[in-house]
Amino acid sequence: MASTPNRSTPPPFDPSVPGLAARHVAREAVATLLGPARGLALEDALAQAARGARLEPGEAALARAIATASFRRLGFIQAALAARLRDGLPENRPHLLALLVTGAAQILDLAVADHAAVDLSVRLAKADPQLQHLAPLVNAVLRRIVRERDAIRAEETDPLAHNTPDWLARRWRAAYGEAAARAIAAAHLEGAAVDLTLARDPEIWAERLGGVRLDLGSVRLVEAREAVADLPGYAEGVWWVQDAAAALPVRLLAPESGERVADLCAAPGGKTAQIAAAGAAVTAIDRSAARLERLGRNLERLGLTAEVLTTDALALPEDTPFDAVLLDAPCSATGTLRRHPDVAWTKSETDVFRLVGLQRRLLDKAARLTRPGGRLVYCTCSLEPEEGSGQIADFLNRHPDFERIAITPDRVAGHAELIDPSGDLRTLPSHLAGGTGRAGGLDGFFASLLRRKD
Repeated sequence: MASTPNRSTPPPFDPSVPGLAARHVAREAVATLLGPARGLALEDALAQAARGARLEPGEAALARAIATASFRRLGFIQAALAARLRDGLPENRPHLLALLVTGAAQILDLAVADHAAVDLSVRLAKADPQLQHLAPLVNAVLRRIVRERDAIRAEETDPLAHNTPDWLARRWRAAYGEAAARAIAAAHLEGAAVDLTLARDPEIWAERLGGVRLDLGSVRLVEAREAVADLPGYAEGVWWVQDAAAALPVRLLAPESGERVADLCAAPGGKTAQIAAAGAAVTAIDRSAARLERLGRNLERLGLTAEVLTTDALALPEDTPFDAVLLDAPCSATGTLRRHPDVAWTKSETDVFRLVGLQRRLLDKAARLTRPGGRLVYCTCSLEPEEGSGQIADFLNRHPDFERIAITPDRVAGHAELIDPSGDLRTLPSHLAGGTGRAGGLDGFFASLLRRKD
């Protein structure tokens, strides 16, 4: 009996063919997320697929670009493929589906040569024992995508319908209304610029980096062409990468020099760095030792210090409450689709409901860790009301010893649109400069500023 090929090792293709290894890694990562392992993050799937591939930095960047483009327009790409496949999408064959999707994404969305997208996809099919006999099909379908590209692109008129899973589109319509839901979906297609939080001299470094100083306090690099680590100021520890919306919760917390502050679920550490840079004594807590290692490296580069604890926040002792507590709670991350479009297709409504319970327990724990008169900020990078405003409404009913401190426009550079009717922060991907192009947009974030009564 013939043995089934082991998908954990690369197929016997010629790694000397330019671009082939990168496309193999992208195809494998996409196949992983279209298969049973849907809960995996794309970055983790790419790292898993790249083991043993020895990709150069440029190849790794190409693999990431292909995989990201595949998920950014996954719904539309699948519809275009289905219309050109006699038997419809091969949903029960994730490696074939991923090969077609990554090939079509290159043709429709990336600045790569058409012949490279088609030829290298066919080579990958021929190198896979399970797909060899389908190489002619891959060739024919992708060549048709090339011929009909302009007509296909013209059909993409509704990002909410074409590129948003039904469960998310339904939720956003209910939470924000039809127009806002469409604006959110359109912003996701634009992608995201690189935002930086500056430790010092933001105006000087904005000019030096060729960036724009946002009135919210961050510096935005709309056209960053270099690797982040190669940019001026990185080695000197002048800045760190952090979406402009992600930087707002700490600015609302307003830590002061000498205060004791707990950063719960702290990794990868952007908010920890903000707190430490303010002069507070910060304790960073996270369950993941690997993610805390990254946090430690970032703090070392930035010349900042923090007490770092590898533990479950729910297990922290409560004998010495903190002056301020930040809880960036685990969430569905549906506010980050500009950067991580795979989230829309790898998460489900069940994940939202499951996470709400964990958030509730963490929020209750954070309350017990906050001293009387102290401040607590709860935040999530989710667009789902249950993980934001609903969570705070329930919390205040359970904890009469806490009160909400309503956020005023002056706390967010006059952007009143970032404040919801209850006085909490609610950013949308379509906010800031109209959400047009990478110059605009924010991650979808919710944050509530709370105070424990004396």
